[in-house]
Amino acid sequence: MAQQRIKLYQGSVSECSYLDNKQAINIYADPHHPHPRAVYNQLINRGFRRSGEYVYRPGCNDCTACVPVRIKTEQFNKRRTDKRNLKTNQDLKVDYTPAKYSEEYFDLYKRYLNARHPGGGMDEPEPEDFERFLLNPWGETLFVEARYEDKLLAVAVTDATTDGLSAVYTFFDPDCRDRGLGRFCILQQIALCRVMTLPYLYLGYWVDGCKKMQYKTDFLPQEHFDGARWISIYSDDV
Repeated sequence: MAQQRIKLYQGSVSECSYLDNKQAINIYADPHHPHPRAVYNQLINRGFRRSGEYVYRPGCNDCTACVPVRIKTEQFNKRRTDKRNLKTNQDLKVDYTPAKYSEEYFDLYKRYLNARHPGGGMDEPEPEDFERFLLNPWGETLFVEARYEDKLLAVAVTDATTDGLSAVYTFFDPDCRDRGLGRFCILQQIALCRVMTLPYLYLGYWVDGCKKMQYKTDFLPQEHFDGARWISIYSDDV
């Protein structure tokens, strides 16, 4: 499909989720565009992300800390940390399924948020919150499941786009912290990209100075979008 003409809208100002004493504002693609999937495929190459049915990017006037990141999946090299992670989790079964709501998924999602984000506004979600945040009525979204025997331990929500997968969100059993399930899910999405011959795994935004985002620099080589082009990064000294 040809390049789409896309209207962009500025959202309202809110408290920044990543940096203290900062305010944030997002730019949204027209949610009523007749070809939202084509818009998504086009805009993800310009540093946009998806949340529910909305496609957005940061649009802060005085801050450019949010840097879009994508892993070059064919050239990706496992670190010793990655190899240890895969060995630790070799007893898990990984499967792929179209994204959907279920009580099993929601129970794990709720336990994860209540443990990881207590009092942060995302805890105590309702089923509607799960669907509104993770599901996508117009796209192709997969759940990458990790199970120990029959018990669901982790779900990585990932979108299929023209040139890659886009890691939307991961939630996992808070009682299994020693497994490193977040890293494991990224490794599984890289592996799926290779099977699907997709060159990139989009990881969302890396924010310099935000500790919880530092893990994203571990997966090399990767590319960072500077607002005009993607720049290759081969060293973890970023």
